[in-house]
Amino acid sequence: MNILGYADYAALPDDGRRYEIHDGELSVTPAPGSGHQGVSMTLGSALHAYVTTRHLGRIFAAPIDVMLSDTTIVQPDLVFIAIDRASIISARGIEGAPTLVVEILSPSTARIDRSRKLQLYARHGVPYYWIVDSDMRSIDVYRATAGTYAPAHRHTRADLAGMEPFGDLVLSDTALWPPSDP
Repeated sequence: MNILGYADYAALPDDGRRYEIHDGELSVTPAPGSGHQGVSMTLGSALHAYVTTRHLGRIFAAPIDVMLSDTTIVQPDLVFIAIDRASIISARGIEGAPTLVVEILSPSTARIDRSRKLQLYARHGVPYYWIVDSDMRSIDVYRATAGTYAPAHRHTRADLAGMEPFGDLVLSDTALWPPSDP
């Protein structure tokens, strides 16, 4: 098996596909659908407003390269970099472990987001990982403990508040998942 690194990743074609490298292996997924993108925009906007008004750091939305190592390059849906980690932001993207990574499940990525990426993010020191499930209308919040994630706390439509690392953030269920979503 050929182990791929950042140089291989940078040489991939700009063909509209979503490429990532997980522990040296190429991962290709289709572009997200409209429901996914709607949730991404709504959640990203809410996080951006919360983080910027409190001067907590920076929020980035996909596509942005997060280089966890030379052989692990991912493009999470949303990324939060706290002020104390600002040095990992470079012209290329994010070079190191963000404070929070958010993945919004799609049919083509759910298995990867719940298993492989969960392990990658924990192993590379990402303190917080959110998995957003639009079908279940829930957000699973994971917190890193000794290189692994503690069992998730599931936040549902009635409980979209107090999600780490944002203790006083309150999200609107109806804004995040409008009834008209496909």
